[in-house]
Parts: sequence; structure tokens; C-alpha cells
Amino acid sequence: MTETSTTQQIRFLARLGAAMGAANYPVTLVRQMVERASTAYGVPNDYVAFPNHVQVIGPTMESGTPVKAAHLKEDLRFDQTFPLARLVSDAMTGRVAPAVGEARLDRILETPSRYPGWVTVLGYGVQSAGLALVLEPSPLNLLVATVLGFMVGMFCAVGRRVGLLQHLVPAVSAFAVSAICIAGAQRLGLDHVSLRALIPPLAMFLPGAAITLAVVELTARDVISGSSRLIAGFMQIAQLAFGILIATQVLGVDGSQLSPESINKIGPWAPWLGVAVYSVGVMLFLAPPLSFMPWLLLITYTAFAAQFVGDLALGSYASGFCGGLTLTVAALTISRRSTAPPAITLILPGFWLLVPGSMGLIGVTELFGADGDSAFPATVISMISVALGLQAGLVIWQLARRRAAH
Repeated sequence: MTETSTTQQIRFLARLGAAMGAANYPVTLVRQMVERASTAYGVPNDYVAFPNHVQVIGPTMESGTPVKAAHLKEDLRFDQTFPLARLVSDAMTGRVAPAVGEARLDRILETPSRYPGWVTVLGYGVQSAGLALVLEPSPLNLLVATVLGFMVGMFCAVGRRVGLLQHLVPAVSAFAVSAICIAGAQRLGLDHVSLRALIPPLAMFLPGAAITLAVVELTARDVISGSSRLIAGFMQIAQLAFGILIATQVLGVDGSQLSPESINKIGPWAPWLGVAVYSVGVMLFLAPPLSFMPWLLLITYTAFAAQFVGDLALGSYASGFCGGLTLTVAALTISRRSTAPPAITLILPGFWLLVPGSMGLIGVTELFGADGDSAFPATVISMISVALGLQAGLVIWQLARRRAAH
């Protein structure tokens, strides 16, 4: 094997690993890709993989040891993860030459969004309406969540265009949503503001995915990656809580007036309708292929049903575990069909519906309110519940595969 081809191979693996990190693959899967692809290409190497940086070190040759590193400045869009997953699969089995793989990766990274900006803003408003039906079904909350979803969607669109503002968007959005809800409640003479009413427009910023990846990586002994994701997740929650608390102080609302109680004024069917509305919003906001819609409905209803049954049978904290476990097993089972989308594209929307960070947001806010003594344990348990469910689902799937192989 020539030095040129070896260098090209390790460069491709480094770039592909960095793209996987930008698509929110756990470092565990990035390592697995590098190892299996290296075996398929016949190029022994060492590597270092972090969430935002991958370095691949090739074998020592006459001219020295080739080293290639790669990182991406921005996360990949959800629609880009579909062709990326196919490329990862081809690389791990050696079905794609490194030069062809790099060309495919370039096309994936350069692919523009399928929809104009106003469609994604509309989609986020619809997604927010769906989550409102799931979390707090009432006519007023549905209207407010939809309108505020449009507003937050516009904030995010501006943040993507002006990079310097992007890191301020979570706190600014939390402040604006909270201030509008509190001012509206005072105007209508309501004696409290439901924290659940604040969650749907802010769902984009809940760090459930980061915390789940942290749990997966920590259990796989990827301590550096897992710890960094965990800290980033808590910082994201802190930003949201900061925005809410500043709004309460500016408008003179006591922490005890923020209520986490759930109220359903529409009917028991409302959350089930909300799942469908949420799925439509995901299709518009994240712009996956239209063929993804039936699979999206299947996986979101499966995850929600498991969470619903878990809540009835075992309680609220265990419901997240049940939802996460069922979601993972269902996604991995579905992805084995030749016409089905990749497992990771099924897991993420179903996971976002479970809203694992919502209880965390409520708990962190209550730390500064009326119920600070018990809020922190509740926060930790609720956020890790779904993450452990996903991890348990992966373990069950791997054990089932090994048993079937024997």
C-alpha cells in the first residue's frame, strides 16, 4: 500500500469521525467506526476521539508517521445525518473507497437545507404546539406555546445567521418566553404561572441528548467526553433557568408562584393528538426526507406509549426509563429493515418527545424557588432516567444479537 493511499485513508477516517461527532454520535460509536473501517481498509492505526475533535495516526513508514486531525465548527443538521449514516455504514464494511468517501462527505456537508428559513420557523411553532398538547393540554397554553414557538424559532434563525449571538439565544429565549407568560398571567389575573407552559417553546434547548450521550460515554469509560457533555448539559439548563429567574425578578414574581403541576383542560386524548402534531412539526423544522414520516409516527407513538404505561405502572421517574428502553429497542429493530432509516435518526426525535430535560428545568428553577431542598435529587434522577433507559435498550439489543448468532 502506497504512502499516498494510506494518508488518504486516515484523513477520510478522521474527517468522517469528526462529522459523526458533529451529528451527535457518541464517541463510543466513533471509535467503533474507526476500528472497523481500519480493519476493512487494512490500515492499522491509533486514534484519539473527542466529541469535537478526531485524530487518526497511521502506521510508521519511510517518510514518517502520518497523522491527520479533523473537527467541524458547527453541528450537522438533522437532514444531513441520513446520508452520513449510510456513508458510515459503507466505510465500516469497506464498500466505499476513501477518495469516493471524502467526495460524498463533502457533498453532505455542503448540502443546503431543504426548506427556506420561514418553513423551519413555522415547523418549530407546530412542534411547540404538539409538545404543549403532550405536557399541558389547555386551549390557552396551546395558543401561547404556538405563538412563542414561532418567536423562539425566529430567534434561532437569527442566531444561525449571526454566529456571535448563537450562544445567547437560550438565555434570551428563556427570558422572553417567561416574561411574556408572566405578564400575560398577571394581565389575566392568574395566581400562578405553570412551568410546564414554558417548556414547549424552549424544548429545543433542553439538553437531554447531551446528558444521554454523557451517560453512554461514561459507562463505556470515555470519561473525558462524557464529563464534558455532562457539564455542557448542566450549563444549558443553567442558562434556561437564568433566563426564567431574571424574568421573575424583573416582573416581581415570587418563586412559589411558578407551579410544576400538570393541568389537562382538553381531554385525555389531547396528548395522543399532540404526538402527531409534534411529528408534523419535526418534519417541517428538521426537514428530513418525506419518506421518514411513517417511521417518525411509529417511533414517536411507540416511545410515548411506553412512557405513558411506565408512568401508570411505576411512576413518573421510571416512566422515562421505560420510554428510553422501548425507544432504543424499537429503533434498532426497525433499522434492520432495508427500507428503514438509520437507527440514530429514529432515536433522536423519539427521545426529544420524551423531554428528559423538562423535569431538570423545573427542578433547577425550584432550587431558587420554594422547593429547593428536594429539587436537586429530582433533577438528577429525572434527567438520567431516560439516558439509562437508552443504555439498557442497547445492552438488551446486543445480548439478543449475540444469542441469535449462537
